[in-house]
Amino acid sequence: MLNIVIFGPPGAGKGTQSQNLIEKYKLAHISTGDIFRAHIKNDTELGKKVKELLANGVLVPDSVTISMLEEEVKKNPQAQGFIFDGFPRTVPQAEALDAFLKSINTSISVVVALDVNENELKIRIAERKKIENRADDAEDKLLKRIDEYFSKTIHVLPYYESQSKLQKINGIGKVEDIFSAISKAIDNSK
Repeated sequence: MLNIVIFGPPGAGKGTQSQNLIEKYKLAHISTGDIFRAHIKNDTELGKKVKELLANGVLVPDSVTISMLEEEVKKNPQAQGFIFDGFPRTVPQAEALDAFLKSINTSISVVVALDVNENELKIRIAERKKIENRADDAEDKLLKRIDEYFSKTIHVLPYYESQSKLQKINGIGKVEDIFSAISKAIDNSK
Protein backbone atom coordinates (compact mmCIF):
# COMPACT_ATOMS: atom_id res chain seq x y z
CA MET A 1 0.00 0.00 0.00
CA LEU A 2 1.36 3.42 -0.99
CA ASN A 3 0.67 6.07 1.66
CA ILE A 4 1.85 9.62 1.01
CA VAL A 5 1.82 12.69 3.20
CA ILE A 6 1.90 15.89 1.15
CA PHE A 7 3.26 18.79 3.12
CA GLY A 8 3.55 22.51 2.64
CA PRO A 9 2.21 25.85 3.78
CA PRO A 10 -1.18 27.18 2.63
CA GLY A 11 -0.97 27.90 -1.10
CA ALA A 12 2.02 25.59 -1.76
CA GLY A 13 0.04 23.53 -4.27
CA LYS A 14 -0.87 20.54 -2.11
CA GLY A 15 -4.39 20.29 -3.52
CA THR A 16 -3.26 20.58 -7.14
CA GLN A 17 -0.48 18.04 -6.75
CA SER A 18 -2.70 15.71 -4.72
CA GLN A 19 -5.14 15.51 -7.64
CA ASN A 20 -2.29 14.55 -9.98
CA LEU A 21 -1.00 11.93 -7.52
CA ILE A 22 -4.47 10.45 -7.04
CA GLU A 23 -4.83 9.93 -10.79
CA LYS A 24 -1.34 8.49 -11.29
CA TYR A 25 -1.16 6.20 -8.27
CA LYS A 26 -4.91 5.49 -7.75
CA LEU A 27 -4.91 6.76 -4.16
CA ALA A 28 -7.76 7.79 -1.90
CA HIS A 29 -7.41 11.48 -1.00
CA ILE A 30 -7.85 12.51 2.60
CA SER A 31 -7.76 16.25 3.06
CA THR A 32 -8.51 17.42 6.56
CA GLY A 33 -9.39 20.82 5.10
CA ASP A 34 -11.97 19.24 2.76
CA ILE A 35 -13.39 17.15 5.60
CA PHE A 36 -13.69 20.24 7.80
CA ARG A 37 -15.29 22.27 4.98
CA ALA A 38 -17.83 19.46 4.34
CA HIS A 39 -18.80 19.42 8.01
CA ILE A 40 -19.11 23.22 7.99
CA LYS A 41 -21.20 23.18 4.81
CA ASN A 42 -23.51 20.51 6.26
CA ASP A 43 -23.74 22.50 9.50
CA THR A 44 -22.94 19.46 11.66
CA GLU A 45 -22.08 19.88 15.34
CA LEU A 46 -18.45 19.26 14.44
CA GLY A 47 -18.77 21.72 11.58
CA LYS A 48 -19.97 24.46 13.92
CA LYS A 49 -17.07 23.82 16.29
CA VAL A 50 -14.52 23.71 13.46
CA LYS A 51 -15.96 26.89 11.92
CA GLU A 52 -15.50 28.77 15.18
CA LEU A 53 -11.93 27.51 15.61
CA LEU A 54 -10.95 28.30 12.02
CA ALA A 55 -12.57 31.74 12.23
CA ASN A 56 -10.13 32.46 15.03
CA GLY A 57 -7.19 30.96 13.11
CA VAL A 58 -6.80 28.13 15.63
CA LEU A 59 -5.94 24.53 14.74
CA VAL A 60 -8.62 21.94 15.38
CA PRO A 61 -7.67 19.74 18.39
CA ASP A 62 -5.74 16.56 17.57
CA SER A 63 -8.35 14.22 19.02
CA VAL A 64 -11.06 15.57 16.71
CA THR A 65 -8.83 15.58 13.63
CA ILE A 66 -7.45 12.09 14.24
CA SER A 67 -10.83 10.47 14.80
CA MET A 68 -12.17 12.11 11.62
CA LEU A 69 -9.15 10.90 9.67
CA GLU A 70 -9.48 7.33 10.96
CA GLU A 71 -13.15 7.37 9.96
CA GLU A 72 -12.21 8.45 6.41
CA VAL A 73 -9.56 5.71 6.07
CA LYS A 74 -12.05 3.08 7.24
CA LYS A 75 -14.58 4.31 4.62
CA ASN A 76 -12.09 3.27 1.89
CA PRO A 77 -11.17 -0.38 2.57
CA GLN A 78 -10.47 -1.07 -1.12
CA ALA A 79 -7.99 1.80 -1.52
CA GLN A 80 -4.56 1.02 -2.94
CA GLY A 81 -3.18 3.70 -0.66
CA PHE A 82 -3.87 7.15 0.69
CA ILE A 83 -2.62 10.65 0.24
CA PHE A 84 -2.84 12.68 3.44
CA ASP A 85 -3.19 16.38 2.66
CA GLY A 86 -3.07 18.85 5.55
CA PHE A 87 -2.30 16.19 8.12
CA PRO A 88 -0.30 15.65 10.26
CA ARG A 89 0.39 19.19 11.49
CA THR A 90 2.13 18.32 14.74
CA VAL A 91 4.52 15.60 15.88
CA PRO A 92 1.83 14.09 18.18
CA GLN A 93 -0.47 13.89 15.12
CA ALA A 94 2.32 12.21 13.12
CA GLU A 95 2.85 9.70 15.93
CA ALA A 96 -0.91 9.06 16.13
CA LEU A 97 -1.09 8.55 12.36
CA ASP A 98 1.83 6.10 12.49
CA ALA A 99 0.17 4.17 15.34
CA PHE A 100 -3.18 4.05 13.53
CA LEU A 101 -1.62 2.90 10.24
CA LYS A 102 0.41 0.26 12.06
CA SER A 103 -2.84 -1.02 13.62
CA ILE A 104 -4.15 -1.68 10.09
CA ASN A 105 -0.83 -3.17 8.92
CA THR A 106 0.49 -0.32 6.82
CA SER A 107 2.66 2.79 7.20
CA ILE A 108 3.62 6.10 5.58
CA SER A 109 5.68 5.38 2.45
CA VAL A 110 6.93 8.88 1.68
CA VAL A 111 6.46 12.45 2.84
CA VAL A 112 6.56 15.07 0.09
CA ALA A 113 7.33 18.58 1.37
CA LEU A 114 6.61 21.37 -1.12
CA ASP A 115 9.02 24.23 -0.50
CA VAL A 116 7.51 27.63 -1.39
CA ASN A 117 8.57 31.03 -0.03
CA GLU A 118 6.13 33.33 1.77
CA ASN A 119 5.93 35.94 -0.99
CA GLU A 120 4.95 33.33 -3.57
CA LEU A 121 2.34 31.93 -1.15
CA LYS A 122 0.68 35.34 -0.81
CA ILE A 123 0.51 35.75 -4.59
CA ARG A 124 -0.97 32.29 -5.10
CA ILE A 125 -3.56 32.64 -2.37
CA ALA A 126 -4.66 36.06 -3.60
CA GLU A 127 -5.24 34.44 -6.99
CA ARG A 128 -7.01 31.44 -5.45
CA LYS A 129 -9.26 33.78 -3.45
CA LYS A 130 -10.39 35.46 -6.70
CA ILE A 131 -11.22 32.09 -8.26
CA GLU A 132 -12.53 29.99 -5.33
CA ASN A 133 -13.44 32.71 -2.80
CA ARG A 134 -12.51 30.41 0.10
CA ALA A 135 -13.29 31.94 3.49
CA ASP A 136 -10.01 30.65 4.91
CA ASP A 137 -8.08 32.71 2.33
CA ALA A 138 -8.99 36.07 3.91
CA GLU A 139 -5.70 37.93 4.41
CA ASP A 140 -5.76 38.08 8.23
CA LYS A 141 -6.62 34.36 8.49
CA LEU A 142 -4.13 33.49 5.80
CA LEU A 143 -1.25 35.24 7.54
CA LYS A 144 -2.14 33.41 10.75
CA ARG A 145 -2.19 30.05 8.90
CA ILE A 146 1.16 30.74 7.21
CA ASP A 147 2.66 31.74 10.55
CA GLU A 148 1.17 28.60 12.13
CA TYR A 149 2.83 26.49 9.44
CA PHE A 150 6.27 28.07 9.79
CA SER A 151 6.19 28.23 13.60
CA LYS A 152 4.58 24.86 14.40
CA THR A 153 3.73 22.54 11.52
CA ILE A 154 7.16 22.61 9.89
CA HIS A 155 8.55 20.85 12.99
CA VAL A 156 6.93 17.63 11.79
CA LEU A 157 9.45 17.37 8.95
CA PRO A 158 12.41 16.26 11.13
CA TYR A 159 10.17 13.50 12.54
CA TYR A 160 9.82 12.00 9.07
CA GLU A 161 13.38 12.86 8.08
CA SER A 162 14.60 10.72 11.00
CA GLN A 163 12.64 7.83 9.41
CA SER A 164 14.24 8.52 5.98
CA LYS A 165 10.78 9.22 4.51
CA LEU A 166 11.11 12.95 3.77
CA GLN A 167 11.46 14.23 0.19
CA LYS A 168 11.77 18.01 -0.19
CA ILE A 169 10.53 19.33 -3.53
CA ASN A 170 10.87 22.85 -4.92
CA GLY A 171 7.23 23.95 -5.12
CA ILE A 172 7.86 26.93 -7.41
CA GLY A 173 7.67 26.44 -11.16
CA LYS A 174 5.37 24.78 -13.65
CA VAL A 175 2.81 22.40 -12.15
CA GLU A 176 3.96 19.63 -14.53
CA ASP A 177 7.63 20.02 -13.56
CA ILE A 178 6.81 19.95 -9.85
CA PHE A 179 4.64 16.87 -10.39
CA SER A 180 7.45 15.16 -12.27
CA ALA A 181 9.85 15.80 -9.38
CA ILE A 182 7.28 14.50 -6.88
CA SER A 183 6.64 11.35 -8.95
CA LYS A 184 10.35 10.65 -9.20
CA ALA A 185 10.75 10.99 -5.41
CA ILE A 186 7.79 8.64 -4.83
CA ASP A 187 9.00 6.06 -7.34
CA ASN A 188 12.48 6.12 -5.79
CA SER A 189 11.00 5.52 -2.34
CA LYS A 190 9.30 2.25 -3.31
